[in-house]
Amino acid sequence: MTHDLPFFVREGDRYHPTEASRGYWTPQSINGRLIVGLLGYELERVYGDPDWQPTRLTVDMHRLPDRSPVDIVTRVIRSGGRLRLVEADFMSRGEPMGRATCQFLRRTEAPPGTYWTTSSWDVPAPEQTPRGNSRDRHWDMRIIDGGLSRPLPRRVWLRETRELVGGVAPTPFTRVAACADFASPLSNSGSEALGYINSDVTLYLHRLPVGEWIGFEVSHHQAAAGVANGACWLFDQQGPIGSSTVAAISQARRGETPKDTSSRS
Repeated sequence: MTHDLPFFVREGDRYHPTEASRGYWTPQSINGRLIVGLLGYELERVYGDPDWQPTRLTVDMHRLPDRSPVDIVTRVIRSGGRLRLVEADFMSRGEPMGRATCQFLRRTEAPPGTYWTTSSWDVPAPEQTPRGNSRDRHWDMRIIDGGLSRPLPRRVWLRETRELVGGVAPTPFTRVAACADFASPLSNSGSEALGYINSDVTLYLHRLPVGEWIGFEVSHHQAAAGVANGACWLFDQQGPIGSSTVAAISQARRGETPKDTSSRS
């Protein structure tokens, strides 16, 4: 980490967003990727276990929170011998702004036989890749191919430069959860910048990342009538780790806080 100001400061059971958490769509909003990251962080903190792989994290972001203090309310949906399913609500000003569902699977031996993968990752190391726009140094991005306003293919390396929660070193799962939302701007940006706001994120992981860097490769973008979906393959420096998929709707960026920021649409 290279910056002192974290995205959130924890006081008791409550999380206080800092100025660093400022979002893209309005000046007073929280960056969407931090909503995903904080929900993932809290679910792993409460329910994580070395014998269990966090395999799927789905976050529905149905309202756009401002930078008021945040409460995360968690619950167990199912806890079995091989599958654990848990939920968390992102509460701001006493109202739900988003909900996460996380599926943990118990790690076990792989089945016999030969299996084939559809994705490979033969790219230069991050240190050999040019630095991109870092959004006021809120992250470190290295562009391998393309860019946010350029045609496909688009491939980048991304790593955090701040703590998600002050005084807490990020775990591998927290690191990739906080990055997962980046699949939206990477897959859904057009020639006139980003015109879609994502309403959800689904992160799939078959293993946790090793090291600081997360690699993104856009696998597809499709859109009609102002509704889009996009997806990215995810990698670390050792190879594939999973994927991130988003749904999105057309949205104009606002320079000032609108009268009602309660709806992401």
